[in-house]
Amino acid sequence: MADETVTEPDNTNKHNEQAATAALSQPGEAQNSPAAAQVQPTPTPTPKAMSHPHFPSPAAFAKKGARHETAKPAATASQHANEDIVRAKTFGRVDEQGTVYVKDNDGERKVGEFPGVSADEALTLYAHRFLDIKDKLDLFAKRLETANIKPKEIEESIHSLGEETSEPEVVGDLSALRSQYEEIKQSAEAKKQELAKARKEAVAKALEERTAIVAKAESIADSLGDSTNWRQTADKFRSLFDQWQQHQRTSARLDKTDADALWKRFSAARTTFNQARRKWAQARDNERATTKQVKETIIAEANALKDSTDWGETSHKFNELMDRWKQAGRAGRNEDDALWARFREAADTFFNARQTDRDQMHTSEEANLSKKEELLTKAEALVPVKDVKAAKQARQALAAIQEQWDEIGYVPREDMRRIEGRLDAVDKQIKAVEDAEWKRSDPEADARKSSFEEQLNAQLADLDGRIAATSDPKKKQALEAEKATKQQWLNAVK
Repeated sequence: MADETVTEPDNTNKHNEQAATAALSQPGEAQNSPAAAQVQPTPTPTPKAMSHPHFPSPAAFAKKGARHETAKPAATASQHANEDIVRAKTFGRVDEQGTVYVKDNDGERKVGEFPGVSADEALTLYAHRFLDIKDKLDLFAKRLETANIKPKEIEESIHSLGEETSEPEVVGDLSALRSQYEEIKQSAEAKKQELAKARKEAVAKALEERTAIVAKAESIADSLGDSTNWRQTADKFRSLFDQWQQHQRTSARLDKTDADALWKRFSAARTTFNQARRKWAQARDNERATTKQVKETIIAEANALKDSTDWGETSHKFNELMDRWKQAGRAGRNEDDALWARFREAADTFFNARQTDRDQMHTSEEANLSKKEELLTKAEALVPVKDVKAAKQARQALAAIQEQWDEIGYVPREDMRRIEGRLDAVDKQIKAVEDAEWKRSDPEADARKSSFEEQLNAQLADLDGRIAATSDPKKKQALEAEKATKQQWLNAVK
């Protein structure tokens, strides 16, 4: 397909040029009545009539009268300088019958008849015709200097001016007229070569620029893949097509063969893109349909779980559903938004219920913590114990406290270790006294008593140093509890 656009030339200048040459009239046909052959007086030239900003198109010069016709004056005489008319008349003569002759080469040639008028009037008319042709040559010479002249216009003008200067029916210096024509003909040929060279360079440049547009389109088509941004790529092709059309309108017209070949390549690149985009769109639609089906299944499972009170297991299942949702992909923005809203509704139903249950449980655990801290106060009041009897009484009281402790139930997780540790410390202090009594009644205890006392004293000294060195309240509390236990052991051994 050759999509070159031809812009019609602007004829405004032609119209103006033709209007400007209206005064350069061609000879008319002879009138039937001799009285009609009266020569009109030549008006005095004025600056306005003699000047014009445009050069007439040489196509307007193609008119030519019949040979050896009986002369008739123009309706409006052309404007020429008197000295030019007088000089032109010196190259002609008129015989007694009114026949007009002109000097041509080494002889003379009949150019027309103008009976019934003076010889001067007849020669004046034919001198005007000579000067009309000379004006055409002058105007065409100036036209050749302009930038917008076309080779076809040059050829047509040279042809028509050649016919007019060959054997013109005029009176004037035909040798000079033909010499001027030959000079203009050479200038016209040089102008044609100049235009041909400029045209060749412009076409080469346009071909290079159009090829660059095609190369960009082919490069884009060759780079299409899974990571292609189809919307941005479509914008790039649209921009290249706009550049193509703009280039057609503003650059030199390419040869049809080159233009067709480039358009074929550009069109093929666009077709490659369009086919790939349609294939991608079809695959995307299929993928979205599959994704939608997968997410509908996930939503159904979420709705089946949303009223469960098995908080741990159901939370785990909802996490699995969320992972599957992320792996499913996208079903399109509008579809995804609607599907996600349905899934979140089911998930929120479950997690809101779980949170309500946790809030209630936390309130209950805070109450249990308060109760256990009251029991701790009672338990810690049992120590230290001074002897075995006090230890037995403390053990009985601690057992009752532990029974109540177990009946109270859970406390907040972050407080569990702290209060359990305090209760264990009370138990250890009582147990230390019990163990010391057991060792005292052991037959082998006496043998080990002295060594055990030394160890306890050494350990107590070490604990004193560690307690003095630490600034951590919790660590210091633990060390002091351990020291109290060992002190109980030492008291029991003594």
